[in-house]
Amino acid sequence: MEWAWLIPIFSFAAAPLIVLFGKYLPSKGAFLSVLAIVAGFGGFWVVLISWMGADPSTSGCFTSENTHLLTCDYERSWFNAGVIGDVGSVTLNWGILIDPLTIAVLGLVTFVAMMVQIYSLAYMKGDPRFGWYFAIHSMFAAAMLTLVLADNFLLLYVAWELVGICSYLLIGFWHERAAAREAAKKAFIVTRIGDVGLLIGILLIYREVGTFSMLDAFEAVRTGAMSEGVTTAAAILLFLGAMGKSAQIPFHVWLPDAMEGPTPVSALIHAATMVIAGVFLVARTFPMFEAYDADPLLIVSIVGLVTALVAATIALVATDLKRILAYSTISHLGLMMLSLGAFGYTAAIFHMMAHGFSKALLFLGAGSVLHSTEFQETGEMGGLRRVMPVTAIVFSIGALSLGGIPILAGFWSKDEILVAVSDNRNVTFIVLTLFTAMLSALYMARAMFLVFFGPLKSQNEHAHESPGAMVVPMILLGVLALGFGLISFNWPGSYGGIGTFVYFKHAHDFHFEIWLGAVSIVLAVGAFIAAYLIYVKRSVSLENSRSNFSGILKVIENKYYFDEVYQWTVDRVVLVFSRSISFFDRAIVNDIIVNGPADVTRKFGIAIRVHVTGHVYTYTLAMAIGSVGLAIFVWLRVA
Repeated sequence: MEWAWLIPIFSFAAAPLIVLFGKYLPSKGAFLSVLAIVAGFGGFWVVLISWMGADPSTSGCFTSENTHLLTCDYERSWFNAGVIGDVGSVTLNWGILIDPLTIAVLGLVTFVAMMVQIYSLAYMKGDPRFGWYFAIHSMFAAAMLTLVLADNFLLLYVAWELVGICSYLLIGFWHERAAAREAAKKAFIVTRIGDVGLLIGILLIYREVGTFSMLDAFEAVRTGAMSEGVTTAAAILLFLGAMGKSAQIPFHVWLPDAMEGPTPVSALIHAATMVIAGVFLVARTFPMFEAYDADPLLIVSIVGLVTALVAATIALVATDLKRILAYSTISHLGLMMLSLGAFGYTAAIFHMMAHGFSKALLFLGAGSVLHSTEFQETGEMGGLRRVMPVTAIVFSIGALSLGGIPILAGFWSKDEILVAVSDNRNVTFIVLTLFTAMLSALYMARAMFLVFFGPLKSQNEHAHESPGAMVVPMILLGVLALGFGLISFNWPGSYGGIGTFVYFKHAHDFHFEIWLGAVSIVLAVGAFIAAYLIYVKRSVSLENSRSNFSGILKVIENKYYFDEVYQWTVDRVVLVFSRSISFFDRAIVNDIIVNGPADVTRKFGIAIRVHVTGHVYTYTLAMAIGSVGLAIFVWLRVA
């Protein structure tokens, strides 16, 4: 396992090789990126098998006091500055931390990234920057894998920012389009707001503990060496960073606009990589969140629930297929945060994986539709199952999974979240969570029926199934979206189910709450039936309802005016304040404080230079006048 650092190194190495030598290689070096992530996926299996057979007495491995799980930490000294003034010895280490959380996310990231890259071979074929696309892809995957493996906050933060830079380049890949440029800038700036909080939180932990090591920080929390106030403040600051990356309200506005990037990028960012970084961060630092009175977890619950509910309502009225999926991602990320905030550690990680496979499938399915029809609005689609049967089947599997239909993966993970919320939060939380789950089923059914069912429109008669390089990844992801939920159960001869693999403090078997499961099934199935009657059979009209709720619908269709509020704040507050500061800097600091003495000296010199003629008699006359004046002054004083 100590060689697990090679997993991101493969992709790190592929990126510069493609940039430098891609034009001399077949497919512009894209195969190097694919081979690197395939090697990373193979490394994941090596790590998993090694961890399951590891001996706690092995060097670098121990049973964690926080999780009671086997944890392996392999640390190396990177920089030792010795003694710097009054600061003392400064040592910067890098290392890898391997535990069930690391392994679970490694599997998700490497597999989805591998599927997306294989898919991209066909989807991006013919693009003039084909090689550059795969180079960024490799760097992105490497940064995310480093983030997951990091054993200290400093290395995590470096990888965190590198993920942000790569996402900026991928979202703005088609930078010839103004919309892509603006979306890239928006994503970069909005996520930086949260990153400031993350950085302050890391520095606060370092000041308190004296090291960037995560395990040392957790031990300080466990023993009380880190006070309650500092722990709470640090947890909230870390959560700010998580809110930015995982698009939690009010930092969610960048994610829908990120759809301007190539569709495989959307699958990569919105499924298993960038957006789950925030969820992973909260899960990784969970000992700090649940310590003392666990006040930060209540904040996490509230933010997660509001995010899930608001995003679900927007997804229900959106008409752009990729934006429907984007708001769906925001909603489900909110559910993961809600689960973590309700002490549902296992449920959150389980749903993160089930959602990752299902959402990657849905985005690749959307890409297949766009690749064939060149339409993105659902109103331009319909009946595509007749000409794209494979895409229709796998897309439907993904939609049914996220809609919570038994026995697909999303159903089991959603049930785990419902159980966690029911056990640890009040009735308001559970009612709103069930309502959000119903909306999830409704907007997924709406998207599925609008795109693939009903009559085939004339403009889509030329549509056809996508090539094999695009279809095969969708099928593999479809298999996981269909059957991944089976890891919930303690099968005879198995490892014991996900609750005995990924957990915090206490292992547990998966248990199905009859009443919660029954309610969620009724709501999900009812939502799909309602969507079928509305969008396929057209036996139910929404016109009367729209007129009765026109005010609310206008607010939702305008995405609760978050973008407008941000724009007003920038125009009327930020820019006005900036101009005021600029004026003060220019007129007061520069013109008066800095340049003022120089200007006075210069003007005094100009005033007296008329007396500087260069003639001796002029200077003699001046001396004579001065002498006479001085003599008169002295005589008057004496007299």
